[in-house]
Amino acid sequence: MLFQSTRGSKKRISNAEAIAYGLADDGGLFVPESFPEISLNTLLKLVNEPYYKRAAHIMSMFMDDFSYQELYECSKFAYNTRRLSGFCHNDVAPLHKTGDNTHFLELWHGPTCAFKDIALQIMPGLLTASMEKIGESKNVCILVATSGDTGKAALEGFRDINGTNIMVFYPREGVSEVQKLQMTSQGGENVNVVAVEGNFDDAQTGVKAIFSDDSLSAELNDSGYILSSANSINWGRLAPQIVYYISAYCDLIKAGEIKPGEKINFCVPTGNFGNILAAYYAERMGLPVNKLICASNQNDVLTQFINTGTYNRNRPFYTTVSPSMDILVSSNLERLLFDLSDKNGDAVASYMSALSAKGSYNVTGQVREELGRIFWSGHCTEEDTGKTIYETYSKSKYLIDTHTAVAYKVLDDYRKMTGDDGVSVVVSTASPFKFCEAVLDALGMPQEVDSVNLIDILHKVTGCAVPEPLEALKNEVPRFNSTVMVSEMKDAVVGFIKGR
Repeated sequence: MLFQSTRGSKKRISNAEAIAYGLADDGGLFVPESFPEISLNTLLKLVNEPYYKRAAHIMSMFMDDFSYQELYECSKFAYNTRRLSGFCHNDVAPLHKTGDNTHFLELWHGPTCAFKDIALQIMPGLLTASMEKIGESKNVCILVATSGDTGKAALEGFRDINGTNIMVFYPREGVSEVQKLQMTSQGGENVNVVAVEGNFDDAQTGVKAIFSDDSLSAELNDSGYILSSANSINWGRLAPQIVYYISAYCDLIKAGEIKPGEKINFCVPTGNFGNILAAYYAERMGLPVNKLICASNQNDVLTQFINTGTYNRNRPFYTTVSPSMDILVSSNLERLLFDLSDKNGDAVASYMSALSAKGSYNVTGQVREELGRIFWSGHCTEEDTGKTIYETYSKSKYLIDTHTAVAYKVLDDYRKMTGDDGVSVVVSTASPFKFCEAVLDALGMPQEVDSVNLIDILHKVTGCAVPEPLEALKNEVPRFNSTVMVSEMKDAVVGFIKGR
């Protein structure tokens, strides 16, 4: 299977090249030329398989330049529940039912307690194998912009991987204290973490500018390095995320919650659009999906786009209790637009040009119609986020984080407005212990200072078990304390690489 750019380039590349290079030369994102079909018979065969075998099978449908055995070994290592820094649940991505035809897909049982682990525990294996397949002998410098969870998951995944270095940029005031300490205390000889004065969009824009800087690429090439990304703009990040939607469907069949072929809903807390895009790709493969529900927080640019056809980032930016969704420029939306426009790269390029120049663009016709057919979207206020955490815990003793709460509230709104009470899966993206201050506040126990000490307080208040990686965090001390302006990010990258 070959891959192409969303911006209309005629060049076609292999899956290994798409993973190795991350971003297309024309600034677009790599997408598969076609989608393989996953039949109901295949789904039934996967029902009784462990997660890593499901992952190997599904990814092999896209990655025909990898042997099945290669993907099997990568998956088995990444999703091992017995190795140090592995997953602490035998099902890797288990479902939790709350009794109202709702199932929470828990994606936070990995080493950093966030959904990014699912992709970033396997991506290092995919990347190093891809570099070998394309004959690239240079070292890779992986650049990451993070709104909180991607950074730590990428750092943990690539820590001390031969031939790679990784540098993470995060908004200085845009992550929780637990997220910040997770990143700044990261071990490993090939890692670096830098705060950026600004929000996530500023950090993401800075990283994209670095990727498109030809003179910098030449300078790094002379130093023996190429750039790549571990953000969801990289196909190697996105492909493993498709797996857990298909896996969840298999688990619902296995548990007798649905009949084979029955359509279900997925409600996804959404910021950069990568997580819900993976659900869309699973639907394109043939997974029986009724509706994909896009849940926004107070930064509701995606909700407005899906409901009106107008994407407009010219709006106030809010720092919320669900920081991983505090995004106004959703990079992966470009991939959806490419698919909905019948692969019209020129149209996508014009949308992205308008977004860069004016901060907005508008879609009409087929693209607008398809958006409404596939997606439903709503947003959740800060007040309702806290209320949802409180009510969910009070009714079922099930503790959820702020991002999951946004999705659960939006799902409730969807049900009330549509009357659809069918089986629905809420994608739970992080452990509530990563956002102790906000969760305690929602439970009616506000704290004056946000710190890792709140982990113990939340445990005592709720009796819920603290994930082992976060329990260990209390003894960590920061290694990295640098802060840069967006204009200084390029120099920071050069200094990191040349100091290696």
